[in-house]
Amino acid sequence: MKALVYQGPGKKQWMEVPMPHLANPGDVIVRIDTTTICGTDLHILKGDVPAVEAGRILGHEGVGTVSEIGTGVKDFAVGDRVIISCIKSCGHCVNCRSGLFSHCLGEEGASGIGWVFGHLIDGTQAEYVRVPYADNSLHRLPDGVTDVQAVMLSDILPTGFEIGVLAGAVKPGDVVAVVGAGPVGLAAMMTAGLCGAATVIAIDLDPGRLEQAKSFGATDTVDSGAPDWKEQVLAHTDGAGVDVAIEAVGLPETFGMALEAIRPGGHVANVGVHGKAVELPLEELWIRNITITMGLVNANTTPMLLKLVASHKIEAERFATHFFTLDQMLEAYETFSNAATTKALKVVISRAG
Repeated sequence: MKALVYQGPGKKQWMEVPMPHLANPGDVIVRIDTTTICGTDLHILKGDVPAVEAGRILGHEGVGTVSEIGTGVKDFAVGDRVIISCIKSCGHCVNCRSGLFSHCLGEEGASGIGWVFGHLIDGTQAEYVRVPYADNSLHRLPDGVTDVQAVMLSDILPTGFEIGVLAGAVKPGDVVAVVGAGPVGLAAMMTAGLCGAATVIAIDLDPGRLEQAKSFGATDTVDSGAPDWKEQVLAHTDGAGVDVAIEAVGLPETFGMALEAIRPGGHVANVGVHGKAVELPLEELWIRNITITMGLVNANTTPMLLKLVASHKIEAERFATHFFTLDQMLEAYETFSNAATTKALKVVISRAG
């Protein structure tokens, strides 16, 4: 089969590789029908994730058709259309039993981490992929949900909702600022209304993304490059600051903006993947009763979000801006890597025919 293989920092190749095979009774093999690219894949290619070794097939998002099942699989059959969750779950370790699937202690990959696809085992940017712990790591697709909609449920929608909205404790009537209008930031904006946010302020440098944000749930937009950006944000509050600030970029500067925008007693939810140390001015923050959270998605809200997509309450297809076939994988990477120029949000890469 063909797959996108990491060859070391800055190097990747769409190449012929061996077909995956069942390794454990709980495994299934899924034929990839649709996949996509995440900002984390770009971090890997920069060498920011040293646990990813040369020779690894990248990708952790995908929708496909079950082509083979292990003897221990109970909930799926050959021919089922499924979403592959970006987080695997053994279902029986102490962390999985408490809903902390992101830190699954199962034997697949490194003990204590649920993100294994394209990280510690071969991923979804391929024609086929092996899925461990399939009964707990796949979601059957109902009729009427398209591959384009479903692939957004592999990662970005649950990430924005769980690590941004839920961890940020958004409640009815809140003013929420989202720093960063990329795909995950937009996912947080799109789902903030599920918890009753009254005002959602999109903060970004890119005028195009700010304009897009209005169709993802943002009620207001602020150019983060404006000298008076903070005053513009505060103008949407009682002057004290926002109730919840969601950081969805992963830079020291944007995390600092979230801290500046928050009100006393507010909540800063960090969603962005940071590659550098961030200064935390505790000498100023301790007296303001601020809560700061961060984390890796558990994907335990995926079934609920899938129901909302199926009932047309969440328009997941809005994220898709560019379309490719699997054999155009390198072109898709070029488009996604240059999103500032191409205006790409999520690139959709599908099996030809």
